[in-house]
Amino acid sequence: MEEFIIEGGIPLMGEVTPSGNKNAALPILAACLLTTEPVILHNLPRIRDVQTMRKLLESLDAQVEEIDSNSWRITATNIHASHLDPELCRQIRASILLAGPVLAREGVLQLPPPGGDVIGRRRLDTHILALRSLGAIVEYDRVFKLSTTGLKGANILFDEASVTATENAIMASVLAKGRTVLRNAASEPHVQELCNFLNQLGAQIEGIGSNTLAITGVPRLHGGEYTIGSDYLEVMSFVGAAVVTGGEIRIRNAGVQYLEMVQQVFHRLGVHWNIEGDDILVPSAQKLVMTPDLDGAIPEIKTNIWPAYPTDLMSIAITVATQASGSVMFHDWMFSGRMYFTDKLVGMGARIILCDPYRCLVQGPAQLYGEKLESPDIRAGMSLLIAALAAKGKSVVRNISQIERGYERVDEKLRALGAKIEKVTE
Repeated sequence: MEEFIIEGGIPLMGEVTPSGNKNAALPILAACLLTTEPVILHNLPRIRDVQTMRKLLESLDAQVEEIDSNSWRITATNIHASHLDPELCRQIRASILLAGPVLAREGVLQLPPPGGDVIGRRRLDTHILALRSLGAIVEYDRVFKLSTTGLKGANILFDEASVTATENAIMASVLAKGRTVLRNAASEPHVQELCNFLNQLGAQIEGIGSNTLAITGVPRLHGGEYTIGSDYLEVMSFVGAAVVTGGEIRIRNAGVQYLEMVQQVFHRLGVHWNIEGDDILVPSAQKLVMTPDLDGAIPEIKTNIWPAYPTDLMSIAITVATQASGSVMFHDWMFSGRMYFTDKLVGMGARIILCDPYRCLVQGPAQLYGEKLESPDIRAGMSLLIAALAAKGKSVVRNISQIERGYERVDEKLRALGAKIEKVTE
């Protein structure tokens, strides 16, 4: 097992370019099954989750050819919906995204339950309700058995704005007969990218970026070429790493169009950056003073559906808050396990009260000290790595395979910015 050894307290300096958005890459890879013609994808992040999705595509007889380290040609001329490897499906939650495109192409699929981060219960009911509305028959006996005699357009009101359920419904609808309207749909950047990608292949999707999508089914999709946008979660991870170390960095190709709400929230923690074209310049020596609510009330940072503050950035904000002057309440109602990593920050010296599984109160600033840490999931793992960069002394972060599921060459990028970080085998 590999681990990171970090010597903290060194300001990050220089330039960094984020990798492609993992949460866009996974559904787009699944969507390549919707066409028999070749699709070329650029800026794919070279991370474990993307490699797992590749193995799943190949198990369905799709051909994947590497053009270079971050560009692939995917050809799904003939796919066979045979039994998928349960172990591969358990490795990523995104395996559920095969349901929509395989049903649309083949009309039948047996799909083992998906895996993913352990951050609380993650419902699949919304996926099933949407697919049934489109004409799928879904049975479950420890394996999902899906079949259809032909998907047909429908009016669907999601019971929750689930990202992956929205993506599954989109992929199932683009080849369905007739018109589909999806209401209360998720509208995150990666959902928008999936829609733009499918439209480039000949799909007819309207309302992109809103919570109502109108999809007119087409007989077939053609091939194409698409470049995946930057991962805004990685962008904000580097912003967090820069400010807690007192560094100054430029983030190239930051996808600033998706950062408006995130910028508002980080501004409340005293974090500022300058926008230059599509770059972000994070200045050094920021004071990091929290802005209280009216009458000096303790502010609350709460996750919500896009375009509100995203749950995947909650852990990063909590770590940044440990270095800001003032008090702030964090509330993530979406996942009951999101806050549990805070005990590791407390062990490093942070002043955090875990109020319940969904809320914690942070009072800063606190001097953090190096510690031996275990990465519980992708986002918490990256947050602990950021804390280690700010800490006094040496930290060891174990179980880094969790971090590397979502971040490409993160240690190399940090070393290029001056961080003292090594990857070693235990």
